[in-house]
Amino acid sequence: MIEVLVVEDDERVNRVHAAYVAKVPGFRVAGRAHGAAEALRLTQTLPRLDLVLMDHHLPDRTGLAVVGEMRRRGDGTDVIMVTAARDIATVRAALRLGALQYLIKPFAFAALRDRLEAYAELRHALHGEGEAGQEQVDRLFGACSATAEPGVPTGHSPATADLVRRALIDAEGSLSAQQVAEATGLSRQTAQRYLKLLERTRRAALTLRYGEAGRPEHRYVWATRV
Repeated sequence: MIEVLVVEDDERVNRVHAAYVAKVPGFRVAGRAHGAAEALRLTQTLPRLDLVLMDHHLPDRTGLAVVGEMRRRGDGTDVIMVTAARDIATVRAALRLGALQYLIKPFAFAALRDRLEAYAELRHALHGEGEAGQEQVDRLFGACSATAEPGVPTGHSPATADLVRRALIDAEGSLSAQQVAEATGLSRQTAQRYLKLLERTRRAALTLRYGEAGRPEHRYVWATRV
């Protein structure tokens, strides 16, 4: 599980964002903070923390000041800015402090879900050792963009679609949603959703495998192999 700290001064919004995080498979809310001091304390005391969803406008200090303090004390925990601040100076400062993404409030659940899924993909891709080629480096640096591209509708992550696409292309035969999930590090539900997307856009084909009893197993193959 990816452990997340939600930092937001408005209690209602804080609860909503925490509920959004809890709905995304593979993510869990490790804590919630309503101010800078509380956020800094939790980043030091939580037994494990992978990601901070950081608001900028906090009652005691700004969110960027919190991130700056984290970096000064050697805390490299990943940060996604989640804020209504949209001035270029704040965005530029967030980039310089190493924020992976910048999500402007208000937003729907799908917007945060896509960014969390893209973040999970980035963590999966960075796991392990060895060297990376230019193509892999380009994918890694674009993994958290979660911006729309042709063929991927709003509410879906292009990075996730590409991850599932590559799993199908690399497979020797057809794959089930569970097999795609195991190959990509995604949850089975997420893998199933993107397999259906690829099927609807005719980039993947659905096949059925019938067993001795029960419903047939849905399996997917890259369209050019049909």
